This record gives sequence, C-alpha cells and structure tokens, in this order.
Amino acid sequence: MATTVSITSTYAGEFSGKYISAALLSSPTLDNGNIEIKPNVKFKDVIKKVATDSNVIKDATCDFTDTATVTLTERILQPEEFQVNLELCKKDFVSDWEAISMGYSSLNQNLPPKFSDFLIGHVAGLVAEKNEQNIWGGVNGNAGEFDGFSVLMAADGDVNDAANDGVTAATGFTSGNIISLLENVVDALPSAVYGKEDLKIYVPRAAWQAYIRQLGGYAANGVGGAGYENRGGLWYNQGNALSFDGIEVVLAPGMPSDHIIAGQKSNLYFGTGLLSDHNEVKLLDMADLDGSQNVRVIMRFTAGVQYGIGSDLALLTLVP
Repeated sequence: MATTVSITSTYAGEFSGKYISAALLSSPTLDNGNIEIKPNVKFKDVIKKVATDSNVIKDATCDFTDTATVTLTERILQPEEFQVNLELCKKDFVSDWEAISMGYSSLNQNLPPKFSDFLIGHVAGLVAEKNEQNIWGGVNGNAGEFDGFSVLMAADGDVNDAANDGVTAATGFTSGNIISLLENVVDALPSAVYGKEDLKIYVPRAAWQAYIRQLGGYAANGVGGAGYENRGGLWYNQGNALSFDGIEVVLAPGMPSDHIIAGQKSNLYFGTGLLSDHNEVKLLDMADLDGSQNVRVIMRFTAGVQYGIGSDLALLTLVP
C-alpha cells in the first residue's frame, strides 16, 4: 500500500522549481564532533574501563610489593538497526505542477526529478534530526529510538547527580536560576575531571537561551544591568562560543529540556556501522519489478550511544 500523499496546491502559472521544507536540526552533536564517533561497529563494541587505587605510590622496600590494585570492567556499545520505508504512487503527481517533467508515456513515468531530489534530502534531514534527539533523550521502548545518554545515566548509580536549584527545586531553566544550576553541575564533577581539555557541559536549547539572557544582564543575579561587555541583549550574535567556569558550554538541540550533562567528549560514544548509511537514501522504481506505478524510498542504518566511566559524568535532572 502506497504512502498517503496529499497534494493541495492549485496550478496557476509556471512552477518555480523549488520545494521548501521546515528547518531541520540536522545532527550538530555529530557534525560538530562534540562526542566520539565509533564507526564500523557491526554488532557490539566493548568499551574497556581501567580503575586503580587513587594513590599508587608507596614507601620503598627491598622487595617487589604491589602498590595498587587494577580493576578492568567494560561497557557494551551495541548499535540498533533502523529503517525508513516510504512508497509513493506516480499517478498522484500526474495532475500536479511537474507533470510534464515525468514524461508523456503512461508506462515509463518517473517521479518529478526536482521532487525526487528534494525528497531524498528531506528524508535524510529528518533522520538526522531524530538521531540528534535519540543521542540525548531516546528511549529504547519507543519505536525508532535507542536509549540516549540521559536515560542511560539516570539508571546508573555511578553517575554523579547534580543538585537541583539550591533554594527551590527548579522545574525549568530561567535566566534567574541557570547560574546556580550550572554551578551545581560543575560541583558534581570529580576534581580529577575538572580542567580536562575535552570537558564540556551539554545543555538543551532552553538552558542555552536562559544562559544567553542571563549574560545579557536580565537576571536578578546577572552581570550588571547592561550585561556582558555592556551590550545588553545585543551581545550574542549566534556565533559566540559560551563557557562556564572555564568549561565549554555546548548546545545539544536533541537533549530533553529538563537535563544538563557534563563530561569529557572522550567519554561519550556514538556507534554505527557505516557513517555513509546515514546519508544514503535510495529511490526504487517498482515499475520494472511488479508493473506498479509505485516508487519506494528506502534507508537503513544502525545507531546507538554509550559512555565509558559513569563516575566521571554529572547529570542534572529538573523536577517534572
């Protein structure tokens, strides 16, 4: 059965040759290299963890004496398989604007080429958007999702829980509470992690906007009435890098709006088979296979996330 296609436009003049889709998130977490990417994972990838005593130096003796214990444990990164299957009937496009570009033959019709190009890019963009959301907040029990970092960390007792707002439990991020919440996240990190070059604070869009507004001087405990560099709300131009306590703050658009995560980039992993699978969308014309006028859109890929050492991470969860 073909995917339902609704065409509500009215032809009145020459088609301009462009299709417009809603803005897509893409997958900035991966595109910007904000976590480690482990390609070529066919089934499982084992992440080894090494733990030793904090003090391996002991007083010297004449004999060889063990000065510490070494413990090896592991976490498993197992990407899951996903697919995109759509089916369009070429007949639905015969009366549309691009009918002439399909050819005059009733037997050998093609999808309008401009629409085909648009559809391929649109499907790939939707997959990237959903993948970004899955990385941070996906739930394995939901169709098309794998467990994201916030779900994995919430279930792990080794992960450091950052305190909620010290005055009252916050239910959302505001310019008035974002500083205290970020302070709690940093305070929850172990001292050995603070200062690492690849340490980052990952925030959802709501926290990102609250921090920008706070730096503009509009919070009760802001940086002055005129904000950062005395520029008020004009200080931020969408290209400025943000930091807090010397730690880079990273926008993670797919993160649930009630979480903040802090940790080293090298401790967070995204696993997949072939990276190219996430950009490959196939159009399969069924005319030569079953005589139908259907065109199938096919995409298959694997994806999953995992972290290495939970005790090196901090998770803030707001009150629902």
